Amino acid sequence: MAETPKPAASLADRIGSKPLDAGSSSFTPGTSSWADEVASPVVEQKESESSLGDAQGDGTTEDMGGSGLHDAQYEVEVKLSDLQGDVNSPLFSVKTFEELGISEAVLKGMYGMNFRKPSKIQEKALPILLMNPPQNMIAQSQSGTGKTAAFVITILSRLDYTRPNQPQALCLAPSRELARQIEGVVRTIGQYVEGLTVQAAVPGAMERNTKVQSMVIVGTPGTAMDLIKRRQLDVSNMKVLCLDEADNMLDQQGLGDQCLRVKSMIPKIDQILLFSATFPDEVMTYAQQFSPGAAEIKLKRDELTVGGIKQMYMDCPSDEGKYDILAQLYGLMTIGSSIIFVKKRETASRIAERLTADGHKVVAIHGAFDGNDRDNILEQFRSGQAKVLITTNVLARGIDVSSVSMVINYDIPMKGRMDDSPDPETYLHRIGRTGRFGRVGVSISFVFDRKSFNALAEIAKHYNIDLIRLDQDDWDKTEHIVKTVIKSSRAGTNLQI
Repeated sequence: MAETPKPAASLADRIGSKPLDAGSSSFTPGTSSWADEVASPVVEQKESESSLGDAQGDGTTEDMGGSGLHDAQYEVEVKLSDLQGDVNSPLFSVKTFEELGISEAVLKGMYGMNFRKPSKIQEKALPILLMNPPQNMIAQSQSGTGKTAAFVITILSRLDYTRPNQPQALCLAPSRELARQIEGVVRTIGQYVEGLTVQAAVPGAMERNTKVQSMVIVGTPGTAMDLIKRRQLDVSNMKVLCLDEADNMLDQQGLGDQCLRVKSMIPKIDQILLFSATFPDEVMTYAQQFSPGAAEIKLKRDELTVGGIKQMYMDCPSDEGKYDILAQLYGLMTIGSSIIFVKKRETASRIAERLTADGHKVVAIHGAFDGNDRDNILEQFRSGQAKVLITTNVLARGIDVSSVSMVINYDIPMKGRMDDSPDPETYLHRIGRTGRFGRVGVSISFVFDRKSFNALAEIAKHYNIDLIRLDQDDWDKTEHIVKTVIKSSRAGTNLQI
């Protein structure tokens, strides 16, 4: 690179990196010693986290490659209206699932998934979710904390099982992959529930003019809207409407309009549930209108980044030069499995073609693929047939694959369209695809010019992240840092770099 002040230095300055006590009171940003010093703190798996990992598994089912819960060290904040009860009442927090009055069949399904006790978010959410009369809820908690199980348990507890062919619960997700995953969780937790019927409402899953005859429908907003418009889906007896990744659904003009249309087509809904890892302030206002009078549950802390994910970055020589760095990282990507996030569909396809031509085993998935092809490709990744997946933001949210040990931000997430600014929420959702089940994961972001540096610096400042700089000129050190994190995760040991 040219003999000018390294961009890495400006990034360190913007992040506000603090000198660490490693025998010297200062360090030089932009050198390999910065990576040494930032990487030196001990990362330990707290006893409470590992015990919860043993106690409960969430996300997808075991056979779908699902992962467990990350029970971070935070308090859960509950916001109720004056008419919604006393938050200090014992009814508003439970330590066992049995206290909730859940049916034995649902409890059996949960035990089969290794659910033994509620996570922190479930302790506070489930008593409110299951109370009568039904209560609307907006719930925000980081990835891997048990949100999916919370709303699935609620749905299964609201159904009238004497009407197996009557649609009674509709759960919407922003992608077919997430909808299919939620469908799998419903089937697994409800596997011992006699008479339970579940159906997917995603493109290609329903034949035209065929009636939906299942209690629980899990799908995407556009398909659900079309089914209702064509009178294939009878919503006259709908009890629960649930939006997963609700901030993304309500914030995007197309999805938001479709969700609102779906809601307006349902004559009566007993309970509206909105779940997500993030709820920006401007979206929360709309969420409160969409789910009126809702109880609100969220993390009682300012920063939301997942503590078990070691967040790193690499200073690449150019935009095109990012590919060479990626190819050199391939050996580290296959220690577990990895997801590479890019901005454009064409970039995903091009990188996949180049890596394949170079003899590497990778798969790519994005919105241009046929629905069945997307299902098959994701299944290859879940099963471990392919260890590296290249994708756009279509898979940034909600997808759980327990083997993912690394996430690479090939392109820094930007809001795009009319707002070309960094997108902290998408960054958080992307890196949340690793570090599951109380494990340690790695995220590596590629930067190559002032704009990408400034964007990552802004995201780092937003979440108060201590980023680790990986030196492209010292691959031995880079490999040591990344391997130490990943192998400590796989072995379940404490980490010290």
